[in-house]
Amino acid sequence: MIVVMKVGSPSAEIDRVTEELAGWGLTPEKIIGQHKVVIGLVGETADLDPLQIQELSPWIEQVLRVEVPYKRASRQFRHGEAYEVVVNTPNGDVVFGEHHPLIVVAGPCSVENEQMIVETALRVKAAGAKFLRGGAYKPRTSPYAFQGHGESALELLAKAREVSGLGIITEVMDGGDLEKIAEVADVIQVGARNMQNFSLLKQVGAQSKPVLLKRGMAATIEDWLMAAEYILAAGNPNVILCERGIRTFDRQYTRNTLDLSVVPVLRKLTHLPIMIDPSHGVGWSEFVPSMAMAAIAAGTDSLMIEVHPNPAKALSDGPQSLTPDKFDQLMSELAVIGKAVGRWPQPAFVGV
Repeated sequence: MIVVMKVGSPSAEIDRVTEELAGWGLTPEKIIGQHKVVIGLVGETADLDPLQIQELSPWIEQVLRVEVPYKRASRQFRHGEAYEVVVNTPNGDVVFGEHHPLIVVAGPCSVENEQMIVETALRVKAAGAKFLRGGAYKPRTSPYAFQGHGESALELLAKAREVSGLGIITEVMDGGDLEKIAEVADVIQVGARNMQNFSLLKQVGAQSKPVLLKRGMAATIEDWLMAAEYILAAGNPNVILCERGIRTFDRQYTRNTLDLSVVPVLRKLTHLPIMIDPSHGVGWSEFVPSMAMAAIAAGTDSLMIEVHPNPAKALSDGPQSLTPDKFDQLMSELAVIGKAVGRWPQPAFVGV
């Protein structure tokens, strides 16, 4: 349920209404929009009469029910306004959001050694990326596949961050590693295999770093938004949703099926920023550029592209990785689509 205050409502009156609603056993969340203030109500609201709430103040414009189960993730919860996730990086703040330039995240599937990760960081930054992705801990289908270098890889990511100034996005698999990952990462990734690891979602929701939530391989859109709800309900509003392909019948020609229809659907359902990962979505580097351009045309807020200096020797996901030279070429191609839809040039860092 949301309470929409009238334009110009006094701050003291908004605070009074919020305190009174809290006294009803509800959890009011004040959302300050561009034009109006909305008070989101979380709790047992099913039996509440909207007219009873309306009578609390002449400054209340309307009271609306949020019908979907993902209350905080719902676009209605913010009265239709998009949410901006602001990430502090060494080079300044970067903003993920519907009304901001496209953000490109790039880097290898996993961190292999210092030379490789630093070289990749400098190349993707020169091409226009704002974040370096790289796995320190890797969830793999086979227990015999490369699992990542763990804590030592975090040290290498910290070195790449220092040298390049890029923000770092890396995955957490175990809540016990969260604190040390948060010391290095600017955005903490919850991968597809952990999308419904609810205890982990609560833990990342209880810390302050922004969270990148990848869609599970067989997750419905509602499953995905309910997973985001766990993070939001734990107190962290800074969630970015990443589509990385889902499993369908045909796995012969692509690794997964990249569901680009989620972009307009999510735009309607949620206020959270959207990212598309075409690398995992298709699994073959030759298909990545087309899907990346299509994602921009569809309206994504960001892209995650796998880049490796020598994909043939990559310890994981080499077939879907672009070389730095091919990434340079892709960025020039993305600029054409980005300019056409008003999401280019690449954003400057804020506060530099």
